[in-house]
Amino acid sequence: MRLRSLLYVPASSAKFIAKAHERGADAIILDLEDSVASDQKQAARDGLKDAVAQVARGGATVFVRINSAPDLRMADAEAACRAGAFGLYVAKTRSPQELEDIAAHLAPVERQIGRPPVAFVPLLEDAGAVLDARAIARVSRVVGLAAGGEDIATSMGAEPLPDVLRLPKLMVHLAAKAEGKLSFGMLLTVADYRRLDALKAAAREAKAHGFDGASCVHPSVVPVLNASYSPSPERIA
Repeated sequence: MRLRSLLYVPASSAKFIAKAHERGADAIILDLEDSVASDQKQAARDGLKDAVAQVARGGATVFVRINSAPDLRMADAEAACRAGAFGLYVAKTRSPQELEDIAAHLAPVERQIGRPPVAFVPLLEDAGAVLDARAIARVSRVVGLAAGGEDIATSMGAEPLPDVLRLPKLMVHLAAKAEGKLSFGMLLTVADYRRLDALKAAAREAKAHGFDGASCVHPSVVPVLNASYSPSPERIA
């Protein structure tokens, strides 16, 4: 599976959903979490039944980022499953058991509607999750891991500086690779998507370390990620 670029799209935005399939991303992450206001979360979840098919029209793999709050997580996961999403981005994953609980909830739904098991990409966003990354990666549905740099820094009482984030991001990356799973992200935090040269350099560095792709929030970054995470002609030869 080639997932060089994973473009976040707010699941509450009909405008962004309508254009998502034209962006050239290998995957679309329909976001129910940070980019959706609290009073719009129910409507965004209900809209997945149409949004998943819409964003997949260009052939992109479709993930849904679900909320971490217990009163939202299972309902989000089930709606994504029923809508036909390939997988879930599981925000603020802290333990393997959380993933097993979601899997147990989805299994009868998957049998009922006759679909393959939903894949998981846990987002590790605190120091404890980083230390448990390999155990989290071992969960059978997990296809890859990603680290949430800013939140990891916050959990340590630290600043999200490159020197602070490099070690935890590499620990998550090593855990994913040790278990034969994909690894998503960059070692530098480049919050300004307009700094394409900096993004290109960060993506190339991550590729050199063996990362498979990265997520982004703006479509202008998609071509940079697709180029940076593709093998060079020399590598192919």
